[in-house]
Amino acid sequence: MFFNSNKMFFLFILMFSTLISISSNSWFGCWIGLEINLLSFIPLISNSNNLLSTEASLKYFLTQSIASINLLFTILIKMILLKNFEMNNFITIMLNSSLLMKMGSTPFHFWFPNIIEGLSWFNSFILMTWQKITPMILLSYYFNMNFLLFIVIFNVIIGAIGGLNQTSLPKLLAFSSINNLGWMIMAIMISENLWFFYLFIYSFMISIMCFMFYIFNVFFINQLFINNMNSFIKINLMINFLSLGGLPPFIGFFPKWIIINFLINNNLYLLTFIFIMMSLIMLFFYIRIIYSAFMFNYLKMKWFKIFIKNNYFLLINFFSFISISGICLSTFFFY
Repeated sequence: MFFNSNKMFFLFILMFSTLISISSNSWFGCWIGLEINLLSFIPLISNSNNLLSTEASLKYFLTQSIASINLLFTILIKMILLKNFEMNNFITIMLNSSLLMKMGSTPFHFWFPNIIEGLSWFNSFILMTWQKITPMILLSYYFNMNFLLFIVIFNVIIGAIGGLNQTSLPKLLAFSSINNLGWMIMAIMISENLWFFYLFIYSFMISIMCFMFYIFNVFFINQLFINNMNSFIKINLMINFLSLGGLPPFIGFFPKWIIINFLINNNLYLLTFIFIMMSLIMLFFYIRIIYSAFMFNYLKMKWFKIFIKNNYFLLINFFSFISISGICLSTFFFY
């Protein structure tokens, strides 16, 4: 991403709009914050030289506008019929649905992978992490427990199954994001601190992946086989993929461990079983990519060479070290 003054300005407004929404004391103020957020993100993703990003910005505008109209309509109903308790359940589901559409959750997830495919890695990172903060916090104010439990189950299932046949890495990470969104909604139903911790760890892991793919300029799985990478870079890629999947020795497992622990303590065994099985499916297609990347090293192109700056290389190694030392860190936390 080319950081000119306009982009930096819109990035600042994007972050400021999140603070407006989460610090507002009325639903109308939250809605205004979400609108500012939408209008500041569109200039970041639109690029006149790239048709895909222009299409992505238009799709993003349309879907977010529908969600905003729905949210505003629900807020108005809530203000008019506040004392009518019969409408409360309906209002809650309407409110939750519009916020779920904002963050790209199931069953309103269809726009999410399509838009991610047209974005740069930096914009994809923002959409998968920062853009989820405001809707998630607003969701924690006012939610229907049974409705959200269904949404959580659909999220983890669709996130896992949707990523099985993908060859595009942005789409793969988008479905991974949908799967992790299920875990995040579960986390915010348990505790806001746990949700914040999960979001922090997930943002850390997804930032490593986006950073590595940005350096190598990789957008499809077969590029990982063709690229003339040395084995050390592939090992780093493997560590971070497995951490994102939530394999126990790595740091990505730690927040999932806390959620699973809570679910088992509350006798939610079926939900725990679904979560674990879907995580295994996620790990299956991550391992499939890693295995192929390691095995297909005969596809080296002699004229194709990747040059990585030394400080980038050190940064990737440092991130991978943190991912590996996750189990040690998590053990200290429990003591």
